[in-house]
Amino acid sequence: MTAATGVAARTDRRPVAGGVRDRRTGATFISWGGMNEDSYVQAFRDGTWSAPLKIIDGRGDSHNYPTMLQADDGHLVVVVGMHNGETVVARSPRPHAIDGAWNVQVVAEGAAASYPMPFKAANGHLFVFFRETTRTLVPSTPTDTRPMLYIRSTDHGVTWQSSKQLTGLPYALGSTDRPDNLNEIYVGQLRYQRRPERVHLVWTLAGGGPTQHRHDYYHKDIHYAWFDPNALTFHAADGTDLGPQLANDEMEGPCKVAVTPLERPGDVVSPDYIQLVGWLENGRPFVVWFTRDASLGFHDFSSVWTPRGWQTSQVATGLRTREMEPIGPHTWRVYTTVDGQPGIATHRLEHGRRWEAETVIPIPKPVQRIELITGFRDPARILATGASSAREVTVADGDVYVAGVA
Repeated sequence: MTAATGVAARTDRRPVAGGVRDRRTGATFISWGGMNEDSYVQAFRDGTWSAPLKIIDGRGDSHNYPTMLQADDGHLVVVVGMHNGETVVARSPRPHAIDGAWNVQVVAEGAAASYPMPFKAANGHLFVFFRETTRTLVPSTPTDTRPMLYIRSTDHGVTWQSSKQLTGLPYALGSTDRPDNLNEIYVGQLRYQRRPERVHLVWTLAGGGPTQHRHDYYHKDIHYAWFDPNALTFHAADGTDLGPQLANDEMEGPCKVAVTPLERPGDVVSPDYIQLVGWLENGRPFVVWFTRDASLGFHDFSSVWTPRGWQTSQVATGLRTREMEPIGPHTWRVYTTVDGQPGIATHRLEHGRRWEAETVIPIPKPVQRIELITGFRDPARILATGASSAREVTVADGDVYVAGVA
């Protein structure tokens, strides 16, 4: 389905929280970024899409994308991290619906924020992980010091507390003093698992390298941990309790998945910004990620936790791995695209190792982002944002698609 035509701008959104299905009403709600990266929402009821409704100004930055949750009181909650600025949260005017004037607030506890990654815990608490650009708060801080923090709401998104307030620690995940200056955290994906309750995170490091302070110049290595939203603690793949903060010792030790070279192949970063995370029925986590070579070709990898540690294998080439979903005890469907080409190809990944082509979703134009809709019901399973014709967000001519399994 094409939910909206010729309206989407470029977005740097991660594959997290693009939409939700309301279990009470059966409606599906989605969010996306339009011209100037303004935030829009739409509803799908009885086979019909509502008109796009603008709820938050995006301030002209492709990083200022919306993410969406539904609180236990039925209200829709949209979160935007204004790039290196404040966190903005909007609540729908009434439960189980999007129409009307939304309540929009700046959350002071989410200052200097980018890349919001929200989830709802089993007890109804709302969390938003985000990356802090510390230099916004302390101008003397190097530009490549950007750790992860989070905020939490226990009243359906009305008020919030920061991880600094909850734990007394300056950040939840990161570092400040690496000799290679890779003190930036790029979390590729956060994925919530209900039973047992845990939040899986996968990330890569970034920064200027050993000779300079420079934002997002190098990327290096793949890391994994899971977060307990009740105890507010992180854990390694083997279950080891790492406490309320992951610092450099943990990242270079129990959180290390794979080591990649400190290089810029073809003068671009590698590994990529987007990594995917999942788990197998036996509880073992796995991550899917990709690198680029000197000719800018993609190399796709899967890393699985085993009793012998992390085992990594190359599973494909030439593909951007955009999103994935569990479809069996040990099988996940991975959604991929090829740069500049229309269509979404799907693949089955079994036991985190065996890769098999599945089908192609016939999208008429190239797609830039794909997100699994929380609690989806076909035909609204994934949200796919079509690529705009320009990088500048003053141009918004991409389509917004929703697809499901027939």
